Amino acid sequence: MVRSGVMAARRSLEASGLGSNPRGGARNGFGRVMSEYAVVVLAAGSGTRMKSSTPKVLHEIAGLPLIGHVLSTAHSLGATHVITVLRHEKVQIENYVKAFYPTTVIAYQDEIPGTGRAVEAALEALPKEFAGDVVVLSGDVPLLDVQSIHELLEMHREDSNAGTLISTLLPNPNGYGRILRSRESFLGIVEQKDAAPEQLSINEVNAGVYVFGVKHLANALGKVTTKNAQGEKYLTDVAALLLEQGEKVSAHVLEDIWLVAGINDRKQLSEVAKELNSRIVSAWQLSGVTIQEPETTWVDVTVTLAQDVTLLPGTRLHGFTSIGEGSVVGPDTTLVDVEVGENVSISRTEASSSKILSGAKVGPFAYIRPGTQLGKDGKIGAFVETKNAVIGDGSKVPHLSYVGDATIGTGSNIGAGTIFANYDGVNKHKTVIGSEVRTGSGNVFVAPISIGDGAYTAAGSTIRRDVEPGALALSVTPQKNLAGWVLDKRPGTKSAQAAKEAK
Repeated sequence: MVRSGVMAARRSLEASGLGSNPRGGARNGFGRVMSEYAVVVLAAGSGTRMKSSTPKVLHEIAGLPLIGHVLSTAHSLGATHVITVLRHEKVQIENYVKAFYPTTVIAYQDEIPGTGRAVEAALEALPKEFAGDVVVLSGDVPLLDVQSIHELLEMHREDSNAGTLISTLLPNPNGYGRILRSRESFLGIVEQKDAAPEQLSINEVNAGVYVFGVKHLANALGKVTTKNAQGEKYLTDVAALLLEQGEKVSAHVLEDIWLVAGINDRKQLSEVAKELNSRIVSAWQLSGVTIQEPETTWVDVTVTLAQDVTLLPGTRLHGFTSIGEGSVVGPDTTLVDVEVGENVSISRTEASSSKILSGAKVGPFAYIRPGTQLGKDGKIGAFVETKNAVIGDGSKVPHLSYVGDATIGTGSNIGAGTIFANYDGVNKHKTVIGSEVRTGSGNVFVAPISIGDGAYTAAGSTIRRDVEPGALALSVTPQKNLAGWVLDKRPGTKSAQAAKEAK
């Protein structure tokens, strides 16, 4: 399920200390206003190594597609323009971008391959009068944060560079472009397929994150060719061309390799997801949340947790789930888009698109489906399934029941093994249970039906008609015992022997 990046963007903005500036620039943590700049997000690649019908950048980690993480960061930077470049499987990606990041400008790469050509397409989408810097990000590098990009911009401007890029040191650099240096001076980038044997041993690699002055970038891209092993127009060639023209270009080494970890296949996807989750969990622990077993606890970036929440082993919180102060969730619980109040207990439960108010208890082994609301101090107990059910304050559904398309008032108790029969084979119908109602075990409520306040229903009853307040409803079928049936119909069995001895 693809979800909005709005909350992730907000968190990234707050965590970085950055905010939008009415003049259009970005304000850094030192209070200095930066000149205008644009952010380009590259998402034109085919992603064939994912082996999936889903475009690579729409694969999710921590509740957002890869490109959602990158666009959240891009829009949190305070840039004057954010452009994403699409080519392969562009319709699906464009639909996501338009739905959740509508201010993003979308550019399209033509049939000329390569990152250089993709950036050219982005430049064509910029206003002609734009004269600032261009930040280039990759749509499959989800962990890069606002602070690191602003540090790159600071370095770029303080050194008066024409271009600045991020590099990192990898123990296994296979597959990455290598950074070429003469002592400390940056000389250029060589792609792996074009590298000489001695260059393949270099472990400083290009992270695919750049800042260029727009005029320098446009001029250099016009001179980049596709004469290389892959027949592509490399963005990396821009750095070498700028150096040949006597311009300043430098590479900034980022020590935290995870921030620039790219994703090309399912294995890398799971590795980056695990690392991001570890950071999310650690951040919540430092914010006052008890997480007993971080290794088995997964929390999306869109989740909100209050202080003194406790997450027990095997808990997974997804989507726009929020947990109130003092609540305990788990073990072995999955919540998706669930609003949980204060001092709630949820154990071994799966719940989605529901609301559980303060002081309520859920589980173990409850299945809470969309549209459920459990009132304050209410209870949904063991092996109970609910759907589109509003259960009032203090009301309880303790055991082995199905409650669908129903409203239950306050202080009522639903007996064990109760079924709300809401479907007639064609349409769904609603059951209304009043306040302070006591229903017997093994009841079936055949909707549409209404049970008045303070009414009782007898155990084993099938209730087909409305029950007035304060009444006892029961469906009586006389019990009939057939004497000697076992001895007659099951001769020679252990039951027959036991019955014979009892007589």
